[in-house]
Amino acid sequence: MSDAPSPDDDPERRAFAAHCASWLAAHTPEPPPFALPATPLEVQTEQQLEWLRAWQRACWQAELVGCDVPREYGGHGRRGLQATATRALAARGAPFLVNLVALQMACPTILAHGSDAQKRRFVPGCLSADEIWCQGFSEPNAGSDLANVQARATLRDGVWRVDGHKVWTTLARFADWMILLARTEPDAQKHAGLTYFLCPIKGQRGVTVRPLVKLTGELGFNEVLFDDVELADELRLDERGRGWQVAMTTLLHERGAADSAGGGLAVPAAQLDALVALARRVERGGRPAIEDPWVRDRIVSLMITARGLAANAERAREPALCDHPLRLPLQAKVLTTEWAQALAHLGMELQGAAGALSAADPSAGDGGAWPRAYLGSYGMTIAAGTSEIQRNILAERVLELPRHR
Repeated sequence: MSDAPSPDDDPERRAFAAHCASWLAAHTPEPPPFALPATPLEVQTEQQLEWLRAWQRACWQAELVGCDVPREYGGHGRRGLQATATRALAARGAPFLVNLVALQMACPTILAHGSDAQKRRFVPGCLSADEIWCQGFSEPNAGSDLANVQARATLRDGVWRVDGHKVWTTLARFADWMILLARTEPDAQKHAGLTYFLCPIKGQRGVTVRPLVKLTGELGFNEVLFDDVELADELRLDERGRGWQVAMTTLLHERGAADSAGGGLAVPAAQLDALVALARRVERGGRPAIEDPWVRDRIVSLMITARGLAANAERAREPALCDHPLRLPLQAKVLTTEWAQALAHLGMELQGAAGALSAADPSAGDGGAWPRAYLGSYGMTIAAGTSEIQRNILAERVLELPRHR
């Protein structure tokens, strides 16, 4: 074990944690008079978006977003403190930060690979939510096999022209910009023929956005079609043909294997509290479900896992306790998403037949939150690479097992 002091013993970190707690206690808003989505994947209306955008902007102005980002790029220049702010937001049960793709993917990728001009132009809007971002990676035939991207960008007279089809694109209906992976070298080996772009999509000629209806009945995902869309070369991120390497930076942050300087989501403890409240309220065998040993065992198992995930997050902050720099973050993506799925499934089970009712049914318990959470949880176990893909990455990169073919 390292003899270095714990990060929580650092006076600056303690003072910043106190600032976060104090500000959140005074400024966390009451729920609005309309329903908010559970995550950014379920934003349905401009009204929801604008309320959540205002919340993220307030957090950015209070220095809870963009802590680690240099001041010249719209951040607060307080390196190493973003994780403290993110934990404070989760502990408070505060509304989520809506510009999730910007904070967890676009912002860190632009900071790592962008020019100074690109950082100055794009990062401030990511942090403040003045510009909403979406991710243009997945395609109908390129999901888990990301290197199979077929959308093409062709350089003609100094201007890129993009044609192709992206799918499962969260927030595309509301997005101003897209981080776009496109094939620029059709004859090259598939990993080597890609280039990464920052692509405007709102009001852009040749861009068509079509909402996709999810299992929940919501329109969180979209498909985006490109028909001879023009892109200036200054919107190319990094060198031509280095798109795969740039995309790996994005995926490291999306999978939680690198600290996202802008901030992002944390699993709220409120989910467990809501499950316990449900178990106290509904009956099983004529008695409160919380008194059933089977139910108590399932809930305690979820609590133990949640405590373990929190402990691993603390452990990941101490390099001397980490046997491999990628193991805990990559493992956390799998376990956290599957934990949320198991929790929502138990909530549905506890409701019995009512657990099959959608949010549109006035008889649905808790407004249909449990079946919606369960059906929606599959998006999270698929996003950033399915749990199966994630386990393969852990096997190959952490355990150094031979690659399966």
